[in-house]
Amino acid sequence: MEDLFVLQSDRLVLRRPRLSDFDRLAAMWAQPSVVTHFGGKPFSREDSWNRLLRYVGHWELLGYGMWTATLRGDDLHMGDVGFLHGERTGVPAFGCPEAGWSFHPEAQGQGLGSEAVACILAWADAQAASGADPRFARTVAMINPANAASIAVARRCGYAIFGESRYHDHLVGLWERHALG
Repeated sequence: MEDLFVLQSDRLVLRRPRLSDFDRLAAMWAQPSVVTHFGGKPFSREDSWNRLLRYVGHWELLGYGMWTATLRGDDLHMGDVGFLHGERTGVPAFGCPEAGWSFHPEAQGQGLGSEAVACILAWADAQAASGADPRFARTVAMINPANAASIAVARRCGYAIFGESRYHDHLVGLWERHALG
């Protein structure tokens, strides 16, 4: 049976997370270079396990979530990209899905983040335009102001800053994008 939530771009296949992704996902979130702008402390395997469960839970409860990014022809976890609903302390509720993305160090600097985010936004725009899911009329992203790479991805994909907040005692930029079409 074909998974209707599998997305493809020129170089990537995005699919829902699987248990078999866990070791690579945990390795990615344990990398200091990956977590620099996520509080700076590498995630434990327990933290990564909870992250994987959160990703799967989003799909089950909300009908959207994070995809596992893989290179075409290789089913190896290269990163996480997608949408979430965060119930965060200290950050006002967004009232719409929040976009997020992160990639293994070896996948960074190649334009894969922008390609993956453009792919999920095309999916989100189609959901909004068809009326299938009006929650996607607007999406937001919460980005550490020092994360130049993620800010560049956000800008390339049509996000504009609309405010700032504090999350876990760190300043974050709040970015928004309205669906095309």
